[in-house]
Amino acid sequence: MRPQNASTSALLLLVAVAACSGDAQWTGTVTDSAGITIVSNTADGMWSASERWTVEEELRIGSIEGDPDYQFGQIGFIAVGSDDRIFVLDAQGRHAKVYSADGQYERTIGGPGSGPGELGSQAVFLSVGPGDTLLVPDLMNQRVNRYAPDGSSLGSFPLRLEQGLPMQWRATSSGVIAQQVRPFALPGQPAADSMDAIVRLAVDGTVMDTLMKFPSGRLFSLGGGTPEINLYSPEPVWDLADDLRLLFGVNDDYRIGLYSAEGTLERIIAMPFEPTPVSERDREAVMSFVERMWLDAGVPPAVLPQMRSMIHFGEFFPAFSSIQSGPQGTIWVQHTQSAADLTEEELEQFNLIEDAGAPDWDVFDAEGRYLGTVPMPLRFAPRLFRGNKIYGVWRDELDVQYAMRLRIVGAAEE
Repeated sequence: MRPQNASTSALLLLVAVAACSGDAQWTGTVTDSAGITIVSNTADGMWSASERWTVEEELRIGSIEGDPDYQFGQIGFIAVGSDDRIFVLDAQGRHAKVYSADGQYERTIGGPGSGPGELGSQAVFLSVGPGDTLLVPDLMNQRVNRYAPDGSSLGSFPLRLEQGLPMQWRATSSGVIAQQVRPFALPGQPAADSMDAIVRLAVDGTVMDTLMKFPSGRLFSLGGGTPEINLYSPEPVWDLADDLRLLFGVNDDYRIGLYSAEGTLERIIAMPFEPTPVSERDREAVMSFVERMWLDAGVPPAVLPQMRSMIHFGEFFPAFSSIQSGPQGTIWVQHTQSAADLTEEELEQFNLIEDAGAPDWDVFDAEGRYLGTVPMPLRFAPRLFRGNKIYGVWRDELDVQYAMRLRIVGAAEE
């Protein structure tokens, strides 16, 4: 680390003065390393009891019975239009349902199949692009479907799997779309490299820019013979903020980088982290869920031993599960969920897809200083942060899914 320069010393002095003034009780440190600001936090947050943000339910869409327009099978992603319309992708129904800002059903877009405007069984993400154009990636049909605001099909553009397998998608409120792709070898092709990329896409699928390249995670091993799933192994986690800053970290440690829109690493946020071992109870809970999922999908019981051989577990839980850009430049980081911490009743309702992340989220201000923790409702999985609203999926005691909107109490409207 290089010696502190005058500007760094002045910054440290300002932090110390602020802490002593009573305006903020932050106990971390700020240092400079080769021009990169490193914000090292402690476990003590800055929020007082009266300042602490909370969340409250604002809207719930769904029904356990009755009108099918308000029923969901398996909710994938949720998007929001410029007029606050809500788009809910039902991966099981293979369509998107559109609701007004106050939750009134308007229309259904798409349907099962491989024809124009139809969706295959691997469609889980959707986003709203410029002009409220809706984009739905469809891995099974190897394309991205495009729809007009009225739900009519605008055609599609191909998903070129030879360029990489889509791992994650992100979209800003202005319609900027980014995709993480992981290379893998198609049959008869040479082995792929082991570098993922985050790329920015135009609405026609053209790659406009490569935002970052980094070593591939180990959750999915796609090379060689039998595919492997390595649960709780280190994996890249990221989000794209509305100002096009990139938040990125590999979750084997609690360190998150903030990159400028030009791709320059400007700041690193660090938190104390003590790895937690994955217990036998955790492995049993996960395998129990996975086997139920396979059987529900029609996998013959005789094939289960072969399927089990594909599942492997890391030794420790990741440092965090998800990163989201929140209101007022805040950064939200989701804790990981251990089945060993659940009650027997909660364990019966454990859902690996929705419960990999814990209800608690660490919140940092725009400078990377730790504010405190915000708990989400039990069995609620956030999908999208927009201003001071959080859109996600809530499950009742019968595992029935609902689209839900929360309001962040304490955060200003944006």
